[in-house]
Amino acid sequence: MSTQSAKQYPSALVPDRLFDDAAAETRWRARFHAPRISVPEWARDAPDANVYVSNASGVWEVYAWDRATDTHRRVTDRPNGTLHATPSPDGRWIWWFDDTDGDEFGSWVRQPFADGAAPEKPEKAVPDVHDGYPAGLEIGSRVTAVGVSTDDGSELFARIDGETRRFYSHADDAGIASLSRDETLIAISHSEHGDSRHPALRVLATDGFTAVAEKWDGEGKGLSALEFSPVAGDSRLLVLHERRGREELLVWDVRADTETEIDLGLPGEVVADWYPDARALLVVHFHQGRSSLYRYDLETTELSSLDTPAGRIGGAGARPDGTVEYSWSSAAEPTAVRARKPDGTDAVLLEPPGERPPGSAPVTDAFVEGIGGQIHALVSRPSDAPDGPLPTVFSLHGGPHSADEDRFSAYRATWLDAGFAVVEVNYRGSTGYGSAWRDAIEGRPGLTELEDVAAVHDWAVQSGLADPAKCVVNGASWGGYLSLLALGTQPARWAAGIAGVPVADYIAAYEDEMEQLRSFDRALFGGSPEDVPALYGECSPITYVDAVAAPLLVLAGDNDPRCPIRQVENYLDRLSARDAPYEFYRYDAGHGSLVIAETIKQTSIEVHFALRALGLR
Repeated sequence: MSTQSAKQYPSALVPDRLFDDAAAETRWRARFHAPRISVPEWARDAPDANVYVSNASGVWEVYAWDRATDTHRRVTDRPNGTLHATPSPDGRWIWWFDDTDGDEFGSWVRQPFADGAAPEKPEKAVPDVHDGYPAGLEIGSRVTAVGVSTDDGSELFARIDGETRRFYSHADDAGIASLSRDETLIAISHSEHGDSRHPALRVLATDGFTAVAEKWDGEGKGLSALEFSPVAGDSRLLVLHERRGREELLVWDVRADTETEIDLGLPGEVVADWYPDARALLVVHFHQGRSSLYRYDLETTELSSLDTPAGRIGGAGARPDGTVEYSWSSAAEPTAVRARKPDGTDAVLLEPPGERPPGSAPVTDAFVEGIGGQIHALVSRPSDAPDGPLPTVFSLHGGPHSADEDRFSAYRATWLDAGFAVVEVNYRGSTGYGSAWRDAIEGRPGLTELEDVAAVHDWAVQSGLADPAKCVVNGASWGGYLSLLALGTQPARWAAGIAGVPVADYIAAYEDEMEQLRSFDRALFGGSPEDVPALYGECSPITYVDAVAAPLLVLAGDNDPRCPIRQVENYLDRLSARDAPYEFYRYDAGHGSLVIAETIKQTSIEVHFALRALGLR
């Protein structure tokens, strides 16, 4: 909690309703209230024991599903929700991460999968590992590895046959990556070379924790360990590399220290997991804001499409019988969890209780030439929009290493219902467009992305999509940071701004944020604020706060470890000093909320604010 929590700032207006029309009001709320569910994760050695997360209770919580009896039960019940959980290999336990009110700081706890089994209350899973931010978890039958990050750096622990030891520690970012099926090898990710954005890999023997193999591709080329082979005695590790300027796959036989790069011949980027027999890979392919599924046969090198429709794959896994279970949605169609059998039969796997949410409008693609190359944006128009330019919200994604996709979004749909066009910009820094595009923001973050936002804004106005007098810049997390920076550096473009959980004062944010993000920032900026103070100042929204002219809404969580509240208050103090028009909404959670009623409240605040700021309400 901030020490300055007694400060008073102009409060955001919370509307009773967004729409006068009762059907429209019911529709937008129904999209948020409709229960959603994640792809289930099953226990390795007991595939009938499954764990998933759902918002069916109104809060995102952990659920257990026993496929043998087809029974479901809620496992966790916490005021601010629970999102991270996994079953133990034998299916007897459910592990979930226990933090405080969304602060992301805590420990892994476990409780029985079976309802009513002792102990009834969750217990600390590895009692002699201290609390911290999570840095990886691998659970075996005999070996369990847990990563912890604190202000002092990263520590990795292993519990073997009931005894726990710390086997790695370093001031820079590191984490547990994967445990071999026979539990003799453990892969870790590290940034001892000083760049957590492009990590290296090390594999250690769990008998003594001596290094078995190392892999680093050099400056600016990261490696990510995805998973060891699921077959006992097989020391092959599936790895993501970027040797040819985009994320691709390789199989590394750790004990033989040989590798096989896999060229799938697909544009864009990929990620993958093993089929249970380790003879094939389940590939998720990302290209131009959409994802699809493939099966790659490691022996024949045959690549087969699973023929998923255009949209977004939200998660996927291959069952022991070869059935692929996955989550799919598009901008127009709500999320469904489906199962595709080896014979090609595809059907819905799980239907959450209650009614499905109403659909929304599809997205179209815009490709705009910018200073750094072609920029891809996803564009939505209200289905009943009149001809001519529209009020337009430029929605900037977080990350920054993320991307907007053709996926269902109740949030986007609400803006469309309110009469706004929505433009989502995959600016430089976004993933899925190659390493050079992702890394182009190094040494000048924020300002680089906004060059792309400006180019897309120019296109939207010139094409007749956007009313130049009614453009709103909006985003959360890194997108909130960009929104504040845009209001200060591009004041003539924006009629209003909305910044959720933003970086507002970068130097103060660096001082207060979790160490994993400090490590990220050092890699992004080329040092800490002590090393490159001028650059942090140049890229910090507070530097330009006196130029902000448009009405501004800021939303922030009291327990946010990523964009802490003190640096937001610093920015608001500067706005207050010059009587700038702004409103502030603060809530008792972390970097966002898992409570559906809170999400609805924040969405209504944002859309209502924009309507008022543009004179539409």
